[in-house]
Amino acid sequence: MQETEAMRDEVDNFVELQKTADDLTELCMIASSSSERKEVDKHVSELDTSVKKLEFYTLFDGDYDVNSAIIAIYTGAGGVDAQDWSEMLLRMYMKWAENKGFKVTILDKVSGTEAGIKSATIEIDGRWVYGHLRSEGGVHRLVRLSPFNSDSLRQTSFSRIEVMPIIDEVKEVEVNADNLRIDTYRASGAGGQHVNTTDSAVRITHTPTGITAQCQNERSQSQNKEHAMKLLTAKLHKQFLDEQEKKKKELRGEIVEAGWGNQIRSYVLHPYKMVKDHRTKYETTHINAVLDGNIDEFITAFLRM
Repeated sequence: MQETEAMRDEVDNFVELQKTADDLTELCMIASSSSERKEVDKHVSELDTSVKKLEFYTLFDGDYDVNSAIIAIYTGAGGVDAQDWSEMLLRMYMKWAENKGFKVTILDKVSGTEAGIKSATIEIDGRWVYGHLRSEGGVHRLVRLSPFNSDSLRQTSFSRIEVMPIIDEVKEVEVNADNLRIDTYRASGAGGQHVNTTDSAVRITHTPTGITAQCQNERSQSQNKEHAMKLLTAKLHKQFLDEQEKKKKELRGEIVEAGWGNQIRSYVLHPYKMVKDHRTKYETTHINAVLDGNIDEFITAFLRM
């Protein structure tokens, strides 16, 4: 129901935009005085902003872009300053989510010994959250005069961000009977007259995956079949979870050390003020606004790249 409502809002926005464009076309045709032309220019500017806002969502082309996301923050090199930097990043992403109207849940948080945090994990729930934040995964570098140094020396700190989409991991494994090959055979070894004289042992093969399960412990073929099916279902479920974990690792990306040479973005507070993304080359001097959660320009630059 939530997804349906969100999609309905998207359609309504497009319909409203189309209506505005039609009205503007009529206004352009009848505008004659300078005041009317100024009014047209104003509406054109508003329409352009609305079009760009809708166009932005066409940049989401990943399989999980529409999903909610989990952000994990890990303190890297830099001691207490790095722990403080990790807490600043945590606040930045929580402020970004708050500004967007998304729900934030802190799943885990380990405080630093003197200040800041050693690590934190948060869940941000909302539509297109992962699509927005997948650009944030990597090492973030801060350069500033250290507030934890009595000599106020310049300090460089690092933190690593992981961004993962929230995907369904646990579900009942549905086994189609048409995909099963059931073989019976004579059990081997000691165990009584029925073990060696009847085809009581059962082997079940899941043909799409080649996974097999067998049982010969019971004298009854039906009981062996029941146990083999339970074992096969467990193996298929384990494979499902392994595949999900593999996907998460691929989405999370290569884990690199949170230190020199690996940063995706630098935040400089001294000797000048600038935030620069080293992948897109987008930069801004409004670092305080960025640390208050205004990271949309960096997100857009990454998606357009």
